[in-house]
Amino acid sequence: MKKILSFAFIFTALLLSLNVRSQTPKIGVFDIGIMVQAMPGYHVVDSLMEIYDRDSLGSLREYYESEYQRLDSTYKSDSAQVAVGKKSKAILDMISADRQKSMINIVYWQQIAQNRSNEKRNALSQDLSNLVVNAYKKVLTRKKYTLVLKPQTYEMGFRIDNIFIAVARELKLTELPQNLLYLGDDPDPVKQPTIQKPPVTKPKG
Repeated sequence: MKKILSFAFIFTALLLSLNVRSQTPKIGVFDIGIMVQAMPGYHVVDSLMEIYDRDSLGSLREYYESEYQRLDSTYKSDSAQVAVGKKSKAILDMISADRQKSMINIVYWQQIAQNRSNEKRNALSQDLSNLVVNAYKKVLTRKKYTLVLKPQTYEMGFRIDNIFIAVARELKLTELPQNLLYLGDDPDPVKQPTIQKPPVTKPKG
């Protein structure tokens, strides 16, 4: 609760500071990662990630488990050999250290897998990310926003530009996911042409 109040206080102070500098601060909403996922080619990244998670990460998990079982079996066998003086304790200590490292890989597997998956996804989506970043920079240069917020970090109630729309337009995209269309106002609303009514002609007679 204290963190929420602290954030609200800082955010309010920031807005007041912006108002002091300029009577009309320009505020927008955007997130590069979300925009990358909205790109038309991102479904290819998702497909490749399914294969990577299933094959590469699945094989790595099997290797960690089999390696731990091998080292654990060796440790138990060598412990008996050391107890009767047939093997050096120094060798047993090295096997014990390797077994502990292998066990850590299994215990922290979820974190390891998530980190590897994120790295792979970032690599696969790098080209799309570059396109988004370049388009975003162009919009920032042109619109000169005072502050850009991420979605879900603000409450609606004041005017905010939806930079997702501007970036999509810069990228010449024809559509965006519906949930990204209602985050704020269109920064560059297209003026609709005035439709001229046909002249009214009175019937002769």
